[in-house]
Amino acid sequence: MIRTDAGMEARRKKKIGISGGTFDPIHIGHLLIAEEIRQSEQLDKILFIPSGTPPHKLSASVSAAKHRLEMVRLATLDNPSFEPVDMEIRRPGITYTVDTLEALTANMEEPAEYHYIIGADVVLELEGWKNFRRLSELCSFITAFRPGQDPKDFETGIKRLREMYSTRIRTAGTSMMSISSTEIRNKVAEGKSIKYMVVKEVEEYIIKNGLYKLG
Repeated sequence: MIRTDAGMEARRKKKIGISGGTFDPIHIGHLLIAEEIRQSEQLDKILFIPSGTPPHKLSASVSAAKHRLEMVRLATLDNPSFEPVDMEIRRPGITYTVDTLEALTANMEEPAEYHYIIGADVVLELEGWKNFRRLSELCSFITAFRPGQDPKDFETGIKRLREMYSTRIRTAGTSMMSISSTEIRNKVAEGKSIKYMVVKEVEEYIIKNGLYKLG
């Protein structure tokens, strides 16, 4: 039987990007990189998934999940291609990315392929993520090079992942922006302005709820 164009389109896998992290708070760097990758990689949408209890930050002070989720919601309101997802903060115990991808693929209502967005600094850490070989089967990785990273280590790390785990990983060209959630928290603690580092709604939420203040 000959497939119609409509039938072929109906069977096309959606390309879903995933931006995960503590988002404490989410800032314009997260949004800019996600939007540029969405366009360059022709992704249908990007899921922003705040982590619950990340294994690498067990001893760190992380803001309550309800605050981080709400800031993600506020930051992504004006982009219909961005979707906040609360699945990790609802999951009890330590949050592992492989469990998130297993859940997404098990519950998807239509064919989809997942592309996990990471910073260049994370490339050298990926091999230590829980069940990384399985994770490499469930998704590909899109990495955005960041200022201050060693390009030689970066390329060596990518080559190793491809050779050892058959990891599907590619580099996306994005605007260079040196901004971090840590810097934002420190500025708030010091009583300094964070205007233009986060969207207005997130700035107002931080002030209203007294987040990141010392004492």
